Amino acid sequence: MAAELTASELIENHRPTLDQALEAIRTRAYWSPHPEHPKAYGESGSLDAAAGKAAFDAVLGTRLDLGQPGTDDWVGGEVSPYGIELGVTYPHADVDVLLPAMRAGQRAWRDAGPEVRAVVCLEILKRISDRTHEFAHAVMHTSGQAFMMAFQAGGPHAQDRGLEAVAYAYAEQVRTPESAEWTKPQGKRDPLVLTKRFTAVPRGIGLVIGCNTFPTWNGYPGLFASLATGNAVLVKPHPRAVLPLALTVQVAREVLAGAGFDPNLVALAAERPGEGIAKTLATRPEIKIIDYTGSTSFGDWLEANARQAQVYTEKAGVNTVLVHSTDDYKGMLSNLAFSLSLYSGQMCTTPQNLLIPRDGITTDQGPKTFDEVTADLARAVDGLLGDDTRANALLGAIVNPDVKARLEAAAGLGEVALASREVTNPEFPGAVVRTPVIVKLDGAKPDDEAAYMSECFGPVSFAVAVDSVTDAVELLRRTVREKGAMTVGAYTTDTETERAVEEVCLEEAAQLSLNLTGGVYVNQTAAFSDFHGSGGNPAANAALTDGAFVANRFRVVEVRREA
Repeated sequence: MAAELTASELIENHRPTLDQALEAIRTRAYWSPHPEHPKAYGESGSLDAAAGKAAFDAVLGTRLDLGQPGTDDWVGGEVSPYGIELGVTYPHADVDVLLPAMRAGQRAWRDAGPEVRAVVCLEILKRISDRTHEFAHAVMHTSGQAFMMAFQAGGPHAQDRGLEAVAYAYAEQVRTPESAEWTKPQGKRDPLVLTKRFTAVPRGIGLVIGCNTFPTWNGYPGLFASLATGNAVLVKPHPRAVLPLALTVQVAREVLAGAGFDPNLVALAAERPGEGIAKTLATRPEIKIIDYTGSTSFGDWLEANARQAQVYTEKAGVNTVLVHSTDDYKGMLSNLAFSLSLYSGQMCTTPQNLLIPRDGITTDQGPKTFDEVTADLARAVDGLLGDDTRANALLGAIVNPDVKARLEAAAGLGEVALASREVTNPEFPGAVVRTPVIVKLDGAKPDDEAAYMSECFGPVSFAVAVDSVTDAVELLRRTVREKGAMTVGAYTTDTETERAVEEVCLEEAAQLSLNLTGGVYVNQTAAFSDFHGSGGNPAANAALTDGAFVANRFRVVEVRREA
């Protein structure tokens, strides 16, 4: 860091942004300080497209030395889903050395108070934002997202979620005043008078267990929520997606040191191939908070075994769209086609099951049978992805062999309404790019239920024929209750059906999108306004982001004295 930043300078620089974030989470109106368009970068110290690509290229094949204590080896091995080896190596930590070093700086960080912690976090986010183009390439080549999605979701949208977490953390901490004068009348006797001081104290060290598909978007909320509430944070990236979070740790350590704090408040835990250190770290007594995004099986294991920690999980669900009727048939098909195709369906919010009455639906283009709806949706996806250039820009690359295997196996589960096809990426010939598959299943057949009631992560969707809208609503309820859902969608022009679907989502705590036919999609959420997950069904035990996500990362300790 070129120059030291004092607390007052940080407050002057970032308090206005913090105040705007606090207002945004209060009103839930649209707001973002981080530009979505690549051309917005290149001034005031931020990297433009060429400089960001050059910075990314410069880190390939290098050793990313973070200056962490306890480094006993150098590890790496990331291969881009686009077919190139990154060749970056990272410090491997002796946690018996690293964890005590991380705890050493917590006292000063605690004593700095909520406002200073918040503005330091905002300085970290500002430095990351200035390097958005560089981070976009890092996200693209670890997650398989297409560049524009990696730029937006891995850059400004992730930064928004980090800032949102800081705002909630600040709001919860200052809910209790720093001090109070307490006077209790005693009638004719002198009153009882105490002075009381209240301090937000951290739980300990937070552990962020990163995911392969959205390393920054899913990693930043927990990282910044824990840091802003006074905790040190150990970042354990997914072994296929280390670089974006390693760069994040690098920036955080630089800012902390420049602001006069111990850089070891944030550290990286990279692992050797097959080492599987997440379980070891998650049960260490020093780890008091865990943030995890990934499979249900490991999320359940964390919740059952990391008993010493407050565990926040985003796991898996079976996202469902109920199709009953629409007054914009073309818009509905277009919206669904985009939702099924974006990032090859490799989003925790992508619809999987489309519940459609077997007798068909009513539309502005007349009645449509179940077979017509599925055929028309297949044509809409084909039309959207018919041009390979556009297809590559929407689909990105298949993130790992497991997704490819599920996609290939799905065709054998039922009648194929839309077959997947291979797409060639001229810029990256090694990329595995596939269009979605849509399979028709019968909701009344027990053999088909095993398929549609299991999550099939990737570009796989099931058109499920149901006997009636009543059956569809009940199947929706059972799916959310038993399997969880990050998102629910519904298309209906009938008030009673809309009310029934809404009631299911209220009772089962699932986020609902109704009649989306324009440029907003069921698998996208906006920071400061939309809640990602609810924490109320099996798909996740927390929501990004609300007060509950931050409030239990610290406790309030009271010291009282007689006046």
